[in-house]
Amino acid sequence: MKKQLTCAGVAIAMLAAGSAMASSHREAPFITKYPQSDGTDFYLFKSYEPGREDYVTMIANYIPVQAAYGGPHYFPLDSQALYEIHVDNDGDSVEDLTFQFRFEDTFPENGPVRLNVNGEEISSVLRNIGVLSAADQTGLNHLEQYRVTVVNGDRRRGARSTVTDAVTGKSSFAKPFDYAGTKTFGGEGNYTTYANSFIHDISIPGCSAPGRVFVGQRNEAFKLSLGEVFDLVNFVPLEGDSAPGAGDGAGFPFGVTQDPERNILARNNVTSIALEIHEGCLTQGDEPVIGAWTTSSLRQLNILNPRPTFLKPEVSGGRWTQVSRLSAPLVNELVIGFESKDRFNSSEPKDDGQFLTFVTNPGLPLILDALFREAVNEILGGVIADFEPFENLAPTNFPRNDLVTAFLTGFPGLNQPSNVVPGEMLRLNTAIAPTPRDAQHPLGVAAGDLAGFPNGRRPGDDSVDIALRVVMGALCHDLPIGENGAGVNLGLCSPADAVVGNQPFTDGAPLQATDLNNSFPYLLTPYPGSPVGAPLPQPID
Repeated sequence: MKKQLTCAGVAIAMLAAGSAMASSHREAPFITKYPQSDGTDFYLFKSYEPGREDYVTMIANYIPVQAAYGGPHYFPLDSQALYEIHVDNDGDSVEDLTFQFRFEDTFPENGPVRLNVNGEEISSVLRNIGVLSAADQTGLNHLEQYRVTVVNGDRRRGARSTVTDAVTGKSSFAKPFDYAGTKTFGGEGNYTTYANSFIHDISIPGCSAPGRVFVGQRNEAFKLSLGEVFDLVNFVPLEGDSAPGAGDGAGFPFGVTQDPERNILARNNVTSIALEIHEGCLTQGDEPVIGAWTTSSLRQLNILNPRPTFLKPEVSGGRWTQVSRLSAPLVNELVIGFESKDRFNSSEPKDDGQFLTFVTNPGLPLILDALFREAVNEILGGVIADFEPFENLAPTNFPRNDLVTAFLTGFPGLNQPSNVVPGEMLRLNTAIAPTPRDAQHPLGVAAGDLAGFPNGRRPGDDSVDIALRVVMGALCHDLPIGENGAGVNLGLCSPADAVVGNQPFTDGAPLQATDLNNSFPYLLTPYPGSPVGAPLPQPID
């Protein structure tokens, strides 16, 4: 039977991986028109930076697949958009706290940098001219500032307060220029010092402990063998070694082995909105579980200026209209039906009952079974003499309550709040201590690391491999979450319901916490636009 399951797992994995797009990069048709508003990844976790274990970090990434050489204007956030991080702290799938970010495009104090050309004063043709540093940005034409507002209650009608710099008392924060290249910042390694100078200690009204905020470009932390996935899954996505990275070829024959070069996103960047807030300022009463998600919104009306200027290319008005929503990775890609993806992006967790059928009766596994069961049985029948054909490759436990738990409610005893109302969001139990970076397991809870995904999500959690396994029924099998790593079945379904649910699905692009920094904002320094072939960013302990 073990041979039978392993072989069948290959066929399922080759197809299931084809739906694992780059987390939520360009995940719905409409959002592809607005890359500045496109949320790509959302992280929610107990801070594991030494000495910050009582804090919660939230990171919302925007603007997908940034080519590092994307000059001359690079990747500013949209001054006409509203970026928000929402927190539900009583389990009703409605925001109780919202952190709003608004951005402003400005010129330097004395206007654009000007050059004397044969006696004529003309403005520079580039956004950046001259070497930049934390102490001197006079060579920068386009500056970005932002303000942070915390809203208690309803995101539009609740009580609003201004977040300020804990040192200066100012309500406006500066955002660093993107990593144009090493020469722009005076040499290799200088960008890290430059970017770190934009980490601000903040005072949050109603919170006695100061927090931290950073907004700026970071190296893409999400890892995926993207090109091969979209080339009709041009690899066999089952672990080819006895264990990831073992290098012994003792896993599944023809299976993929872990190789950092498979991560096609390694030299791409994103823009991060990162907050670190004391857990006591996010929780309510005795409930330790919080839920969170990120959104972006645009005004309903947008009128283009027929004579655009840098400061006024358009005029926007009307109500805020949500165009992007993100919490747990891969939900819109793997679960939500194609015609409903834009509607999901515009919806709120409290209304997720409209999408319930996509969760309880997911189409992907059944489509794969209908299309490929016959081919799988034919191939295996010619390989294994005593092979018995499969009657079904997809999980058979309907409704899929294992997916309802994973996506909509959280797990009882782990991250499900009291009196939970189903709604798709990341849920984090703040009472569970963070796992130190070097001890984190990339498979999170599935590998017995209770501080990892789906109890929140850390940058080093391999959400692609986890999502593939969960969709194909991993929660029907025992998980090593008992005492001394003993296997425990969650009671959501049984192994017989998911005959390939215990297979080691992987895209072969390794991800682990030690690939990331050990301090806020955790994601690595962005990849530089120059020189060609620059080494990849390395983690800082």
